[in-house]
Amino acid sequence: MAADAAFQRQETLNEQELTEANGPLGDSESVNSGGKAEEGSFGEEANPVERVRRWLTQFPFAIEVREFAASTSTAEEAARTVGVEVGQIAKSILFTVNGMMVMVVTSGDVRVSPSRLKQHLNVSGKVKLADAETIAAVTGFPPGGVCPFALRQPVRILIDESMRRFPVVYIAAGSPRSAAPVTVEQLLAITGGELCDLS
Repeated sequence: MAADAAFQRQETLNEQELTEANGPLGDSESVNSGGKAEEGSFGEEANPVERVRRWLTQFPFAIEVREFAASTSTAEEAARTVGVEVGQIAKSILFTVNGMMVMVVTSGDVRVSPSRLKQHLNVSGKVKLADAETIAAVTGFPPGGVCPFALRQPVRILIDESMRRFPVVYIAAGSPRSAAPVTVEQLLAITGGELCDLS
């Protein structure tokens, strides 16, 4: 319990950096880059929002990437901009656990439990938030706009069940002024992620 409390304090202290780096809509053993195509075929140099749009063309879903004048950099800002409650904002958080990278996609109004995360991964040791430099290198997205797919490097994706409360959640779509509405089922299909209870 003390470890959980300490982690939550760290998460609170780093919340601004985390949401800016990971995106609120955020923060791999079935390792993936959030989808089935090789990242190189979409070009890392491409505009990140366009990269997300092109990645989505592989799938039979009519998902519209929306861009806004107002910021969607944090869960609270995204909720105001999109016009939904904070829980409907899917935040993508990149963690390191014993040197392993894992991205958790969860509701904007919940915190990830480090003990549940370690239990799901069947590992021990410290759960740490990835730093901004690592996030940029692994995801290829700018601060506040990290999408949970079309990533630069393969990462294990965990989809938190907390988002199933909503028919649709909103992910970051490549910039801190973007969002895309998806269902949890669509998110699982697009990311190749694992559904689990981490909050």
